[in-house]
Amino acid sequence: MKGRKGNGEESGKVATPTEEPASTDERGMAAVDAGPVPALTRDEVEALRQERDDLREQVLRKRAEFENYRKRVERDRQQAGADAAAAVLKGLVPTLDNLDRALESAAGDDPLRAGVELTRRELLAFLESQGVEIYDPVGQPFDPEVHQALSAEPAPGVAEGTVVEVFSKGYGYKGRLLRPALVKVAKGGHGGSEAVH
Repeated sequence: MKGRKGNGEESGKVATPTEEPASTDERGMAAVDAGPVPALTRDEVEALRQERDDLREQVLRKRAEFENYRKRVERDRQQAGADAAAAVLKGLVPTLDNLDRALESAAGDDPLRAGVELTRRELLAFLESQGVEIYDPVGQPFDPEVHQALSAEPAPGVAEGTVVEVFSKGYGYKGRLLRPALVKVAKGGHGGSEAVH
């Protein structure tokens, strides 16, 4: 026959039944074919238990660290969002002041006044809907956390340290101060008004 060699083999290499695989890994059963596992001593068993407990503790610690990291990232994300919103809202406060000044200077029958009033109301409604708080502290005790005293003067019948006039209202957003209220404060004694620095 054509293509066969004289000894009955084909031209390609063919393994004979007597050949062994190159290694036990080729059979895929190396661990199963190994001999019986020797019995462990009490010390070896205790060492394995200790190693297991250490690994379990490490896993629990890593899980707790990851949970803390996840919470910190979420808190930072919320803080960044609140900071960005506060910056935008703080930028709108001077616009509201300018609208108030325009209303003060406009005559009562000026047709432009109605448009300015409408614009101011809409801006104020938007700020309040976003959580902006307005501080108008006339008659309240002076609070340096949310008020900035521009002047102080005696005010008969008013307790010392009470806000008697507001030059500009204060604004806050989610517990942070966008701008302090600019105020005049009653002081004790008699005399003219004085600037507070």
